[in-house]
Amino acid sequence: MTRIRVVLAEDHVLLREGISRLVAANADMELAGTAGDLPGLLALAERERPDVVVTDIRMPPTGTDEGIQAAAWVREHLPSAGVVVLSQYVQPGYAVALLEGGSAGRAYLLKDRIGNVAELAGAIRSVAAGGSVIDPAVVDQLVRSRGHDGQLGLASLTPRELEILAQMAQGKSNSAIAAALFVTERGVEKHTNSIFAKLNLSEERDVNRRVKAVLVYLNQQQAVS
Repeated sequence: MTRIRVVLAEDHVLLREGISRLVAANADMELAGTAGDLPGLLALAERERPDVVVTDIRMPPTGTDEGIQAAAWVREHLPSAGVVVLSQYVQPGYAVALLEGGSAGRAYLLKDRIGNVAELAGAIRSVAAGGSVIDPAVVDQLVRSRGHDGQLGLASLTPRELEILAQMAQGKSNSAIAAALFVTERGVEKHTNSIFAKLNLSEERDVNRRVKAVLVYLNQQQAVS
């Protein structure tokens, strides 16, 4: 059996040990190494070439967004590797930053949920296979911050709009979506603007609107799976 090779970065020693044991408890996974800060993680990932990087959102040296920086580095240097970001912060801005280059192979989990071995293991397996996992609480916060009445708004999308949103979730540009769905790029733009309006995402930068729309979409996909 081919095992998923995982590297872990977490600056709190006890939590790092606990997550290490959760990973090692799965027969289809192998813990290739651990680190306590961003430089250590990048050196470890470059040396071990893991299938999945599991990283804290905030670590030394600055304690700000090292997990997001690590995910960006992995996208550039290890494009086939997945990333699971662990955070205690519900703010959707972190998830938006994580997914700006595409949602494939990316997960954002809240730390208070990772005591569930199956949930963390499922996220690792999902990103290793190119899937995405976003904690529902993060999307709920996004929905509330946009002034929704509790409805995600996806029910109002047409079948074509849902197809285009699914393509967005793969990180595709409008031109790539047009080619995949055999429609014009102008048609994709019109549908995309309609999606933003229906999801009440009409006042953001385009990149943020796309990512936030994808977050809502991914949350629905997780809910029905």
